[in-house]
Formats: sequence, C-alpha cells, structure tokens
Amino acid sequence: MPGGLATRRGIPISLSVTSELPLSSPDDGAAPWRRALRLFLERRPVQQGIIALIIVNAVILGLETSASVMAAVGDLLITLDRVILAIFVVELALRILAFGWRFFRDPWGIFDLVVVGIALVPATGALSVLRALRILRVLRLVSAIPRMRNVVQGLVGAIPGIASIIALLGLVLFVSSVAVTKLLGAAYPDWFGTMGASLFTLFQIMTLEGWADMVREIGTTHPWAWLFFVPFILIATFTILNLFIAVVVGAMQAEHDAAAEMAAAEVRAETRKAEEAAVVDRRSLQEEVRALRQEIAELRADLSRRQS
Repeated sequence: MPGGLATRRGIPISLSVTSELPLSSPDDGAAPWRRALRLFLERRPVQQGIIALIIVNAVILGLETSASVMAAVGDLLITLDRVILAIFVVELALRILAFGWRFFRDPWGIFDLVVVGIALVPATGALSVLRALRILRVLRLVSAIPRMRNVVQGLVGAIPGIASIIALLGLVLFVSSVAVTKLLGAAYPDWFGTMGASLFTLFQIMTLEGWADMVREIGTTHPWAWLFFVPFILIATFTILNLFIAVVVGAMQAEHDAAAEMAAAEVRAETRKAEEAAVVDRRSLQEEVRALRQEIAELRADLSRRQS
C-alpha cells in the first residue's frame, strides 16, 4: 500500500515493502473488521499491485501526449486511465476506513490523497490546466517505494543545512557581483554593466558554462582578470556547491541510521519479549516438575504404607 499509515521500511528488493507499525495489533482498540482490512491492505500482492498500476498509469499518461497514438487507441487509453483512477480512489477510501482519523495524521497519506484528488477535479473551463497535473499521480511511486521515500525524507531533513549553504552562496555572489561591476562594468557593460547583469554572468560562470572563453576575452584587456575569476570558481563551484552534496548525503545517512536504530530497537523488543516468555515458560515448567515430584513422593509414601 503506498504511503499512508502503513509506513514501510525497504528491504534489498526495491519494490518490496513492509509495515513499520503494528497495524493489526489486537490492543490498538480497532474493531476486528478494521484490523482485517489493514491486514488485507498490507498484503504484499496488494501493495505491489498498486505500484504496478502507478507505473502503468505513468505509461498511459505518456502515450496520451502522442497525437498518433491517441488517434489509434485514444479511447482505450482514456478508459484505462479512468479505471486505474477508480482503483486509486477505492484504495484510498479503504485506507481511510481502515485507519480512521489516523490516516490524516500521516504526511504520506495526505500526499496520496492530494495527488489523487487533483485528478478528480473536473478539467474544464478555467480548471483545464489541472488536466496536465494528472501526471502528479506518478509521484505516488515516491510514497510507495521505501528507497525513494527515504531519499525524499533525507532531502527534507537537509533543508536547514541547504538553506545555510544557499545563504552563503548568495553572499559570495553578492560580494563578487559588486566587485566585478566596479572593476569590469565600464569595459564589458553587457556582462557586468549592472548589478543584475553581473549576478547573471557570475551565475553562468559558476556553472562553468563558457567561462573559459569569457575569461580569455576579458584577459585580452585585463590580464589580471584570472586573479578574480579563478578563486571565484574555486569557492563558488568546487567548494560551496559540493557542500550541497555533503549536507544531503549527511542527512540521508542520518535517516538511514535512524531507520536502522528503529529496526534494532524492534529486534531488541522482540528479543526481550521472547526472553520474558521463555522465563515464564521455564518457571511454569519448574512448577509442574515440582508438582510431579510431590505427587510421586505422595504415591511412594502411600505405597510404603500399604506394603507395611
């Protein structure tokens, strides 16, 4: 089941999903039919069937962009698209029935609900632009496949660090644009004549798009220009931009470590329960053995009295 309260942790097979929550736990207060419905939605064939439908729906939406394909099998594609949408609606309705208000407290459940809900809005008149947004249904793969969901969660966790890096990059661009406007604005007004032009040009240089030709041309009149542009590229491109990668990787690693710790905690909890159950069984067995010994002793005493 994509998204929803049935949050899943991935296993090596990328399309395999498992539930992190004890959805059918007998002590969660849910009615028996809700627990049965949760178990049905959590079955791997059901989950993988929804994933397959998302992929098929993506192919259909892609084929709808071809005029020749639509002329040949357009009616069939539209029918299949509506059938798949109906299945998505039924699946969401079943999830809401199974989890109740808990469904609306899960971000991935809300994400699925919004994505499918957009496709239900009539795409006519002023809302015709929403027809193009049907492709957003493909994004349900993000909530359906654990590894993709972990990447998104890692990116979200990296937002504070990314914001700091963006602020630092903006500061570098601002300082550099002011300096280069004063230094080269008069000689190269198209590139550095204004603050805005300098920002755009420096951003282009930062992406390494045509910077060598530009710096060589500037160097014909300003031989010292490389003293400005080379450090700028080293700082803005090879240092700051690589910090983005470091922050994202760090956030994803933290997400992975948290998931691993949660899995280890679950294993420890299960092990502790098994050990407690083993202790209870051992004590019960010991009590039974003592009772048997007492009965044997009583039988021996009774037998001795009879023989005497």
